Amino acid sequence: MKIQFKNQKFQEDAAKSVVEVFNGQPYKNGLQFLLDINLDKKQVSPEEVADKIDPYRAFRNYELEYYMDDKKILDNIAKVQRENDIKESDKLIGKYNLNIEMETGVGKTYTYIKTMYELNKAYGWTKFIIVVPSIAIREGVYKSFQMTEDHFYSEYNKKINYFIYNSKNLSEIANYARSTFISVMIINSQAFNAKGQDVRKIRSESEYFNSRVPLEVIAKTNPILIIDEPQSVEGKKTKEGIKEFNPLFILRYSATHKDKYNLIYRLDAIDAYNKRLVKKIEVKGVKKVGEEASNSYLYLEEIRLSKNAPDAFVQIDYKNKSGVKKRVIKVNEGDNLFAKSNYLEEYRRGFTVKTIDGRDGTIEFLNGIKINRGEVIGDLSEDIVRRIQIRETILSHINKEKELFYRGIKVLSLFFIDQVKKYKQYDESNNPIDGDYAKIFEEEYKDIIENLQFKFGEDEYADYLSNIQTEKTHAGYFSIDKKGKFVDAIKDNKTEKENSSDVSAYELIMKNKELLLNRDPNISPVRFIFSHSALREGWDNPNVFQICTLKQSNAKDRKRQEIGRGMRLCVNDSGIRMDEDKLGKEVQEINTLTVIASESYEEFADKIQKEYAEASADRPEKVTQKLFDGRKVIDNDGNSFYIDDDVSRIIYNNLLREGYIDDNANITEKYYDAKKNGEIKFSEKIENISSSIEEILDNLFNPDVVKPVDARKNNINLELDKEKFNSKEFRNLWEKINSKSFYTVNFDTKEIIKNSVDEINSKLMINKIYFEVKKGSMENISSKDELLQGQAFREESSSINDGKNFVKFNVSYDLVGKIVDETGLTRRAIVEILKSIRLDKFEMFKYNPEKFIAKVSQIINNQKASEIIQHISYNKLDNTFDTDIFTVNSIRGNLNENAIKVKKNLYDYLVYDSKNEKEFAESLDTSEEVFMYVKLPSGFYISTPVGKYNPDWAIVFNNKNVKHIYFVAETKGNVESMELRNIEKAKIDCAKRHFKAISNGLIKYDVVNSYEKLMEIVKN
Repeated sequence: MKIQFKNQKFQEDAAKSVVEVFNGQPYKNGLQFLLDINLDKKQVSPEEVADKIDPYRAFRNYELEYYMDDKKILDNIAKVQRENDIKESDKLIGKYNLNIEMETGVGKTYTYIKTMYELNKAYGWTKFIIVVPSIAIREGVYKSFQMTEDHFYSEYNKKINYFIYNSKNLSEIANYARSTFISVMIINSQAFNAKGQDVRKIRSESEYFNSRVPLEVIAKTNPILIIDEPQSVEGKKTKEGIKEFNPLFILRYSATHKDKYNLIYRLDAIDAYNKRLVKKIEVKGVKKVGEEASNSYLYLEEIRLSKNAPDAFVQIDYKNKSGVKKRVIKVNEGDNLFAKSNYLEEYRRGFTVKTIDGRDGTIEFLNGIKINRGEVIGDLSEDIVRRIQIRETILSHINKEKELFYRGIKVLSLFFIDQVKKYKQYDESNNPIDGDYAKIFEEEYKDIIENLQFKFGEDEYADYLSNIQTEKTHAGYFSIDKKGKFVDAIKDNKTEKENSSDVSAYELIMKNKELLLNRDPNISPVRFIFSHSALREGWDNPNVFQICTLKQSNAKDRKRQEIGRGMRLCVNDSGIRMDEDKLGKEVQEINTLTVIASESYEEFADKIQKEYAEASADRPEKVTQKLFDGRKVIDNDGNSFYIDDDVSRIIYNNLLREGYIDDNANITEKYYDAKKNGEIKFSEKIENISSSIEEILDNLFNPDVVKPVDARKNNINLELDKEKFNSKEFRNLWEKINSKSFYTVNFDTKEIIKNSVDEINSKLMINKIYFEVKKGSMENISSKDELLQGQAFREESSSINDGKNFVKFNVSYDLVGKIVDETGLTRRAIVEILKSIRLDKFEMFKYNPEKFIAKVSQIINNQKASEIIQHISYNKLDNTFDTDIFTVNSIRGNLNENAIKVKKNLYDYLVYDSKNEKEFAESLDTSEEVFMYVKLPSGFYISTPVGKYNPDWAIVFNNKNVKHIYFVAETKGNVESMELRNIEKAKIDCAKRHFKAISNGLIKYDVVNSYEKLMEIVKN
């Protein structure tokens, strides 16, 4: 199985941002230079040089043209920063140093590989060097080049020559210099900034390198340097060493930049969460409560809610023939732990269960002791904490695995430990034997599997587990010595940091990255990985869903680093990324990373939020009028402009008037509720830029966005009501809605051409580029405040110059081809449109080619969507959806926050997304007209030309007083006042045609905003 890659807009935007910094530089092939710079020392004659010119010829990146001076580069940077909503730089910091901020897990390495291709495409540059801080990251980068090679070849029709610098194989440097193709050297910083014989080789003449100095040859290529995780690389010595490479410019990629160079692109934790590009984080904490002197050990593992009274699962001491051991038991109200423990004295006094409260997750005993989920009382050694963590990891793994098994997604769990001997030891004959953690894992795993209860429809998963042997489902990934034994990471005596320099550990992890994703237990039974805590960077696996650190946390430990190995979105068994395109609103229900911490949830959440706050220090936190001043926005017609003082005042007053911000300039819960329900109100003057306003507000630092979820609060796992599921009424409903369909569109291309031409002629507007030249002087200085406020200069005159003589585009455009790619129409149709539009509109291409292509494509697509809606037809297929979509679900909720107990739903509880959904479900549940209903799972969808569409509800009414017994509903807030976007309109119209086609009109589909609106439609 190979992981599949695809182009994503944010990665394209990051690459484009780098390319546009050098806008104005022409495309040129590499300059030639003489590889052997020591020819003069050898007294070689000119004739001999001529004879040997090919072996000595090499190529370097073209330097920037003379007119690409500091002012031009700074102007380009400022333009890119404006486009990316980043504060403009007033000066260059270094020449040239560009920061690209990307959150862990979004594909940083993929992005800078793509950037190399784009720089080559735009300017012809071919020489790149990637500097990394450690062997871990070096091996990870190399693996990424291997995995993405075919993907990028399919896009650019060329491959990159890449290699890892090795002082014992200097011939690769000569090949690097000679190559005319894109060439990349990957080097860890220790290779040129540490001490030792190997390090000196890069700066010394070598007889094995034709008496050349490797670093001098590299410097001659004028390479572009890419620094991966610069905060871990750039000490004083490394910065000096980097200068010796003679870089054309330097690109720095990190989620946590320390040195503030010119920032040109940002996708930080807030962006990644808002755009659903990484996993959601939830935490299972272990909290010690009670007095140390207490001898009564008790750990509350879980409370399960059911139709009857809730059950509690507690771990206690249990006496058997061989002594006292820890055991998990189920208890109900009235149960006595003294008897349940086989009469251990520690439970004699009052340990009878008084209450089990499923709402707040507590259990209380007659003696007054009350504990919450995840809390433990009694004598608590480190061994007990580690056992609890391991057990909780296995439990979380099994729950996640059951959810995702039928989706074809393999689940992995990762344990970080600080000493190899805790997992694996060796006897006197060097035979491996299990360490303490391996023994604990196998004991707890066997206990959990033996007591696992399978639900309706989980037979296949039960068979899967039965085919996996306990001892084969866990494995260690550590450094290996020459005898083949696992060893701890080597410690750097100078820094005391554990950074394994043993490549073997990374080779194991990297080579098995895709093998680990194979779900066949006969090929890849490993699901639980034990690794050294020193290997926490440089590698990840997208299907890590649980991370457990079995070591004591200290002040230096960074939580973001701890979770970084599991933040990437998962893939299925076909290697397809399970992102928002595939899963829709379920993307972060499926993609959830559970951290099993050795501290309480509150402690962990507080630490990680502080880390995110530090990393997001540049983000505004308050809503002021100034927040909107000068911000670029795009209206509903695709036109972009910058907000002036008048508009920013209108926006601010609107937010204040509607109660979306409070007196302290913070966003209120009312705003977030309105956004979730689609009910945000904007005045008529700013309604056409509402999406841009929401994006600006999303850009604020909101600690709640990145606050991890308390995993123990998700106390609801939906249980299918078998009686309703097997009822005649549901079966009748399902038979009427489960058919799949296909659509055909018989639109008139001539009509699209005509309408597109009309719209372009009436609406296309692209501004010319002008330069404003102002002249002023400073006669005198009245005060320091006048200087600080920039009021000492007095403007004397200004003039506007047309930029056509100064602005030149060095990139050639396939205008027709680009629009064909964006619209899907034929070249012939696009040529007809461009020939038919007014000359003044076509001339706008010269003002800004990319904007012209984007806007024209958008206009054509809007006309195409309108035409599709008018001419689409649906036909019923013989294929149907399987009922498995109801028996396999991944929905969990919190009874206090987003879940309610219901009677008429297909499940025992309903997890809702908004206040509107909650109220709608409550009305359905109490209505005498409703027999049953179900919130349709994401596996039920309708194919449309604008993407998959998932309806919200299916409802069965009692056969009295209603015209439509079977109804499929989409709930939207405030339907009457809302203007649905074209795509939403298209999907809804397609859904109406689909249901009409598959049910002969027996299924009614409509959009409603309340139960009252539903009944109005049903009865009339």
